[in-house]
Amino acid sequence: MGAGSIECDAVLTKDRQLVCRHSQCDLHRTTNILKTDLSDSCSEPFKAWESGRNASARCCVSDITLKEFKSLCGRADRVDLRAASVDQYLLDRPPLNPDITQVGCGTLLSHKESIGLIGRHGRKYIPELKKIDSVSLRIMGLSLEQYADMLLGEYRNSEVEASTVFPQSFDSRVVDHWLTSHPDFANNVVYLDGRGRNPLFLPSRRDMDNLFNKGLRYIAPPIPMLLKQDDNGDLRETAYARYAIQSGLKLITWTMESRLSDIAGFSNQDSDRLLVLDALHRRAQVSGVFSDWPATVTRYANCMGL
Repeated sequence: MGAGSIECDAVLTKDRQLVCRHSQCDLHRTTNILKTDLSDSCSEPFKAWESGRNASARCCVSDITLKEFKSLCGRADRVDLRAASVDQYLLDRPPLNPDITQVGCGTLLSHKESIGLIGRHGRKYIPELKKIDSVSLRIMGLSLEQYADMLLGEYRNSEVEASTVFPQSFDSRVVDHWLTSHPDFANNVVYLDGRGRNPLFLPSRRDMDNLFNKGLRYIAPPIPMLLKQDDNGDLRETAYARYAIQSGLKLITWTMESRLSDIAGFSNQDSDRLLVLDALHRRAQVSGVFSDWPATVTRYANCMGL
């Protein structure tokens, strides 16, 4: 579909190996672990639906080893919260995208395997190091800095050119460590900025200048932090976007498939995604857009000669 960079969200197994998974604790939804003997390893076993309480389970990557992780089958992240059994909880349903079908056992990847696969396709890398709680790190005998070093170490060990890697994190401590301790990767470090979730957060030029002055060059907020509607209903860049641009920061945003209504008052029509893309390009001057299905973004970029 034309993606220029491909993401692996990296999390740790019980034996301290990095694997690709959107969340540290989503195996009960995104794999068949509840149907295997490894279900006994889950931190919270399956509980059926009861009146007033959804069906639930909690199975974390850190509950199992890399070998055990690789024995699982991946599946679409859709479960029945009113299920009376595991089979009902994981019952296959028509895909959200009718053009996509899954046949057989979905292959789970280690982070190292993702490096080889993405490299063979000639794409760049934009891995996210997922947040992990301090208790889990302590149990594994790791510091936060060692955890951050592990991600970049796998690219070095695979002899990947640092200029093709865009390591990203929501954790400012991880970002600061990469900037100061890994100068060969520093120009491409991406700070995933989720501060807009706090209603008290106010963007400022001083804040953006401070980020740039400590060596950051890429900042990645969600789309609603970059666009707003003016009095005429046209999409315009926000103060956040202007301050970032003025400070010299490059913008990457997420995610193209999120609800358009998240941009205050905007339409829910799928066709209006092109209007959002155009405003992100022309008004917010973004360098890249995260997308689960990048064909729309690619088509826009090709038509605009980007």
